[in-house]
Amino acid sequence: MIGIGNFFFKYRNLLFIFLYVGIFIPSRMIFTENHFGENYYLIPIILGLIITISGQLIRGLTIGLAYIVRGGQNKKVYAEDLVTGGIFNHCRNPLYVGNILMLLGVGILANSLLFVAIFMPLFLFIYQTIVLAEEKFLRGKFGEQFNAYCKRVNRWLINFHGLTDTVKSMKFNWRRWILKEYNTQFVWLSGITLVLLLKYPQIIYGNTDLRNILIVIAFTVLLSAYLLIRYLKKSGKMVG
Repeated sequence: MIGIGNFFFKYRNLLFIFLYVGIFIPSRMIFTENHFGENYYLIPIILGLIITISGQLIRGLTIGLAYIVRGGQNKKVYAEDLVTGGIFNHCRNPLYVGNILMLLGVGILANSLLFVAIFMPLFLFIYQTIVLAEEKFLRGKFGEQFNAYCKRVNRWLINFHGLTDTVKSMKFNWRRWILKEYNTQFVWLSGITLVLLLKYPQIIYGNTDLRNILIVIAFTVLLSAYLLIRYLKKSGKMVG
Protein backbone atom coordinates (compact mmCIF):
# COMPACT_ATOMS: atom_id res chain seq x y z
CA MET A 1 0.00 0.00 0.00
CA ILE A 2 2.86 2.37 0.80
CA GLY A 3 4.39 1.82 -2.65
CA ILE A 4 1.04 2.45 -4.30
CA GLY A 5 0.63 5.60 -2.24
CA ASN A 6 4.04 6.92 -3.27
CA PHE A 7 3.13 6.30 -6.91
CA PHE A 8 -0.17 8.16 -6.70
CA PHE A 9 1.45 10.95 -4.69
CA LYS A 10 3.50 11.88 -7.78
CA TYR A 11 0.32 12.51 -9.76
CA ARG A 12 -2.06 13.59 -7.00
CA ASN A 13 -2.56 17.05 -8.52
CA LEU A 14 -3.98 15.45 -11.67
CA LEU A 15 -6.37 13.18 -9.77
CA PHE A 16 -8.89 15.92 -9.05
CA ILE A 17 -9.12 16.95 -12.70
CA PHE A 18 -9.13 13.35 -13.97
CA LEU A 19 -11.96 12.33 -11.68
CA TYR A 20 -13.86 15.52 -12.46
CA VAL A 21 -14.09 14.43 -16.09
CA GLY A 22 -15.91 11.30 -14.91
CA ILE A 23 -18.85 13.45 -13.88
CA PHE A 24 -19.76 13.99 -17.52
CA ILE A 25 -19.67 10.31 -18.54
CA PRO A 26 -23.25 9.17 -19.33
CA SER A 27 -24.68 7.27 -16.37
CA ARG A 28 -27.86 6.04 -14.76
CA MET A 29 -29.34 8.60 -12.39
CA ILE A 30 -29.41 8.30 -8.61
CA PHE A 31 -32.63 10.29 -8.27
CA THR A 32 -35.32 9.73 -10.90
CA GLU A 33 -38.73 11.15 -11.67
CA ASN A 34 -40.31 7.72 -11.19
CA HIS A 35 -39.28 7.62 -7.54
CA PHE A 36 -39.22 11.29 -6.52
CA GLY A 37 -41.78 13.03 -8.74
CA GLU A 38 -41.48 15.69 -11.40
CA ASN A 39 -39.31 17.94 -9.24
CA TYR A 40 -36.81 15.13 -8.62
CA TYR A 41 -33.96 17.24 -10.00
CA LEU A 42 -34.12 19.59 -7.01
CA ILE A 43 -32.87 16.82 -4.71
CA PRO A 44 -29.45 16.29 -6.35
CA ILE A 45 -29.04 20.03 -6.90
CA ILE A 46 -29.68 21.00 -3.28
CA LEU A 47 -27.96 17.99 -1.69
CA GLY A 48 -25.00 18.12 -4.06
CA LEU A 49 -24.39 21.83 -3.56
CA ILE A 50 -24.57 21.51 0.24
CA ILE A 51 -21.98 18.71 0.25
CA THR A 52 -19.58 20.19 -2.30
CA ILE A 53 -19.68 23.67 -0.73
CA SER A 54 -19.03 22.08 2.68
CA GLY A 55 -15.90 20.51 1.23
CA GLN A 56 -14.72 23.84 -0.13
CA LEU A 57 -15.36 25.52 3.22
CA ILE A 58 -13.23 22.90 4.96
CA ARG A 59 -10.40 23.46 2.46
CA GLY A 60 -10.77 27.22 2.78
CA LEU A 61 -10.60 27.22 6.58
CA THR A 62 -7.66 24.83 6.56
CA ILE A 63 -5.60 26.92 4.15
CA GLY A 64 -6.62 30.27 5.61
CA LEU A 65 -5.85 29.38 9.22
CA ALA A 66 -2.76 27.15 9.24
CA TYR A 67 -1.63 26.01 5.84
CA ILE A 68 0.50 22.90 5.71
CA VAL A 69 3.60 23.03 3.54
CA ARG A 70 3.65 19.45 2.35
CA GLY A 71 3.87 19.74 -1.40
CA GLY A 72 6.48 17.07 -1.81
CA GLN A 73 10.05 17.28 -3.00
CA ASN A 74 11.13 15.76 -6.31
CA LYS A 75 7.64 14.24 -6.55
CA LYS A 76 8.15 12.41 -3.26
CA VAL A 77 6.48 12.82 0.12
CA TYR A 78 8.19 15.56 2.11
CA ALA A 79 7.38 17.92 4.98
CA GLU A 80 9.42 20.60 6.68
CA ASP A 81 7.34 20.85 9.84
CA LEU A 82 4.60 18.91 11.57
CA VAL A 83 1.62 21.28 11.42
CA THR A 84 -0.94 20.58 14.14
CA GLY A 85 -2.67 23.95 14.46
CA GLY A 86 -5.86 25.29 12.91
CA ILE A 87 -8.09 22.65 11.35
CA PHE A 88 -5.22 20.15 11.66
CA ASN A 89 -5.97 20.23 15.37
CA HIS A 90 -9.32 18.60 14.57
CA CYS A 91 -8.44 16.28 11.66
CA ARG A 92 -5.11 15.01 10.30
CA ASN A 93 -6.13 15.33 6.65
CA PRO A 94 -8.69 18.13 6.34
CA LEU A 95 -7.59 19.11 2.82
CA TYR A 96 -8.21 15.57 1.59
CA VAL A 97 -11.53 15.45 3.43
CA GLY A 98 -12.46 18.69 1.69
CA ASN A 99 -11.53 17.23 -1.70
CA ILE A 100 -13.58 14.10 -1.04
CA LEU A 101 -16.66 16.12 -0.11
CA MET A 102 -16.19 18.45 -3.08
CA LEU A 103 -16.08 15.55 -5.54
CA LEU A 104 -18.86 13.59 -3.86
CA GLY A 105 -21.06 16.68 -3.86
CA VAL A 106 -20.48 17.38 -7.54
CA GLY A 107 -21.12 13.71 -8.33
CA ILE A 108 -24.47 13.92 -6.56
CA LEU A 109 -25.13 17.27 -8.22
CA ALA A 110 -24.57 15.54 -11.58
CA ASN A 111 -26.97 12.80 -10.43
CA SER A 112 -24.43 10.24 -11.64
CA LEU A 113 -24.69 6.75 -10.20
CA LEU A 114 -21.51 5.78 -12.06
CA PHE A 115 -19.50 8.52 -10.42
CA VAL A 116 -20.79 7.94 -6.89
CA ALA A 117 -20.63 4.13 -7.06
CA ILE A 118 -17.39 3.65 -9.04
CA PHE A 119 -15.27 6.80 -9.19
CA MET A 120 -15.70 7.81 -5.54
CA PRO A 121 -14.60 4.45 -4.07
CA LEU A 122 -11.59 4.56 -6.41
CA PHE A 123 -10.81 8.08 -5.23
CA LEU A 124 -11.09 7.01 -1.57
CA PHE A 125 -8.74 4.08 -2.14
CA ILE A 126 -6.16 6.31 -3.83
CA TYR A 127 -6.31 8.86 -1.02
CA GLN A 128 -5.99 6.17 1.62
CA THR A 129 -2.78 4.88 0.01
CA ILE A 130 -1.38 8.42 -0.28
CA VAL A 131 -2.13 9.10 3.38
CA LEU A 132 -0.43 5.86 4.46
CA ALA A 133 2.66 6.85 2.48
CA GLU A 134 2.66 10.32 4.03
CA GLU A 135 2.21 8.93 7.52
CA LYS A 136 5.15 6.60 7.10
CA PHE A 137 7.35 9.54 6.15
CA LEU A 138 6.07 11.74 8.99
CA ARG A 139 6.48 8.97 11.54
CA GLY A 140 10.04 8.42 10.38
CA LYS A 141 10.90 12.14 10.54
CA PHE A 142 8.99 13.30 13.63
CA GLY A 143 8.82 10.05 15.56
CA GLU A 144 6.99 10.18 18.89
CA GLN A 145 5.74 13.69 18.20
CA PHE A 146 3.76 12.39 15.23
CA ASN A 147 2.62 9.28 17.13
CA ALA A 148 1.22 11.49 19.90
CA TYR A 149 -0.53 13.63 17.29
CA CYS A 150 -2.11 10.51 15.72
CA LYS A 151 -3.40 9.36 19.10
CA ARG A 152 -5.03 12.73 19.69
CA VAL A 153 -6.44 13.56 16.23
CA ASN A 154 -8.48 11.39 13.84
CA ARG A 155 -7.12 10.56 10.40
CA TRP A 156 -10.37 11.28 8.52
CA LEU A 157 -13.19 12.24 10.88
CA ILE A 158 -13.32 15.89 11.89
CA ASN A 159 -13.69 16.49 15.63
CA PHE A 160 -15.97 19.54 15.85
CA HIS A 161 -15.40 19.96 19.59
CA GLY A 162 -13.67 23.30 20.10
CA LEU A 163 -13.67 24.08 16.38
CA THR A 164 -15.40 27.43 16.92
CA ASP A 165 -12.76 28.43 19.45
CA THR A 166 -10.01 27.44 17.02
CA VAL A 167 -11.47 29.60 14.26
CA LYS A 168 -11.98 32.57 16.60
CA SER A 169 -8.46 32.34 18.01
CA MET A 170 -6.73 32.56 14.63
CA LYS A 171 -6.59 35.16 11.88
CA PHE A 172 -7.88 34.00 8.51
CA ASN A 173 -5.33 34.69 5.76
CA TRP A 174 -7.62 35.35 2.82
CA ARG A 175 -4.74 36.22 0.47
CA ARG A 176 -3.17 32.83 1.07
CA TRP A 177 -6.53 31.17 0.49
CA ILE A 178 -6.96 32.93 -2.86
CA LEU A 179 -3.40 32.29 -4.05
CA LYS A 180 -3.41 28.62 -3.04
CA GLU A 181 -6.93 27.85 -4.20
CA TYR A 182 -7.49 29.74 -7.44
CA ASN A 183 -6.66 26.71 -9.60
CA THR A 184 -8.99 24.44 -7.63
CA GLN A 185 -11.69 27.11 -7.54
CA PHE A 186 -11.57 27.55 -11.31
CA VAL A 187 -11.92 23.83 -12.02
CA TRP A 188 -14.55 23.36 -9.30
CA LEU A 189 -16.75 26.31 -10.28
CA SER A 190 -16.42 25.50 -13.99
CA GLY A 191 -17.61 21.96 -13.32
CA ILE A 192 -20.57 23.11 -11.23
CA THR A 193 -21.57 25.60 -13.92
CA LEU A 194 -21.47 22.98 -16.67
CA VAL A 195 -23.36 20.42 -14.60
CA LEU A 196 -26.15 22.83 -13.72
CA LEU A 197 -26.58 24.23 -17.22
CA LEU A 198 -26.08 21.04 -19.24
CA LYS A 199 -27.74 18.45 -17.04
CA TYR A 200 -30.70 20.50 -15.79
CA PRO A 201 -32.51 22.24 -18.66
CA GLN A 202 -35.42 22.64 -16.22
CA ILE A 203 -33.73 25.54 -14.45
CA ILE A 204 -33.61 27.56 -17.68
CA TYR A 205 -36.93 26.23 -19.00
CA GLY A 206 -35.23 24.32 -21.81
CA ASN A 207 -33.96 27.52 -23.45
CA THR A 208 -30.74 26.39 -25.15
CA ASP A 209 -29.90 29.90 -26.36
CA LEU A 210 -30.05 31.20 -22.80
CA ARG A 211 -27.99 28.23 -21.65
CA ASN A 212 -25.24 28.97 -24.16
CA ILE A 213 -25.19 32.64 -23.24
CA LEU A 214 -24.93 31.82 -19.53
CA ILE A 215 -22.09 29.37 -20.19
CA VAL A 216 -20.14 32.02 -22.13
CA ILE A 217 -20.73 34.65 -19.44
CA ALA A 218 -19.79 32.30 -16.61
CA PHE A 219 -16.58 31.14 -18.24
CA THR A 220 -15.62 34.68 -19.21
CA VAL A 221 -15.95 35.75 -15.57
CA LEU A 222 -14.19 32.67 -14.18
CA LEU A 223 -11.33 32.79 -16.69
CA SER A 224 -10.86 36.53 -16.17
CA ALA A 225 -10.65 36.04 -12.40
CA TYR A 226 -8.25 33.12 -12.85
CA LEU A 227 -5.91 35.07 -15.12
CA LEU A 228 -6.00 38.12 -12.85
CA ILE A 229 -5.09 36.14 -9.75
CA ARG A 230 -2.40 34.24 -11.64
CA TYR A 231 -0.91 37.54 -12.81
CA LEU A 232 -0.97 39.00 -9.30
CA LYS A 233 0.71 35.89 -7.93
CA LYS A 234 3.41 35.56 -10.60
CA SER A 235 4.21 39.29 -10.54
CA GLY A 236 4.49 39.33 -6.76
CA LYS A 237 1.85 42.03 -6.45
CA MET A 238 -0.21 39.76 -4.22
CA VAL A 239 1.53 37.73 -1.55
CA GLY A 240 -0.01 35.29 0.89
